[in-house]
Amino acid sequence: MKKRRVKQDEKIYLIKATLSDWYGHVRGRPYRILAIPEGFTLYDLAEAIVDSFDFDFDHAFGFYNNIKRWTESTEGYELFADIGKESEFKSVKRTKMSEVFDKIKKKMLFLFDYGDEWHFIVELKGVESSEETAKYPLIVKSVGKSPPQYGEIDDEEE
Repeated sequence: MKKRRVKQDEKIYLIKATLSDWYGHVRGRPYRILAIPEGFTLYDLAEAIVDSFDFDFDHAFGFYNNIKRWTESTEGYELFADIGKESEFKSVKRTKMSEVFDKIKKKMLFLFDYGDEWHFIVELKGVESSEETAKYPLIVKSVGKSPPQYGEIDDEEE
């Protein structure tokens, strides 16, 4: 992921991304706290989350307000809207992160890879001033080991 310096007076959003199960459970699961400039799009946020878990950014994804049943969401943003596929939700490339995460403690489900369905609970933890010398996004805190994105390679399969 490409990093950049912040613009003058640009706020930094502290985003907690926690790997969850399909039911939204997060206790004891790995998480990352990321410092993201407010001007980043949801696409940029998705790339930062995926990168922080050492995954390849190679699948479609979306953000949804129904954490337990994403298909029943009333607010959503999908890559499909950007690549010409039919989508009832808005674009991730044209939506600023600050438009969606407009209040502290707001949570969304970040669903990455509709085949394997990696679920991350994404929450706005705080907003602070930026450090002009830093390049963003930054991983502020990393707890827990990332699972392999693709299952372990079995010697018998080769």
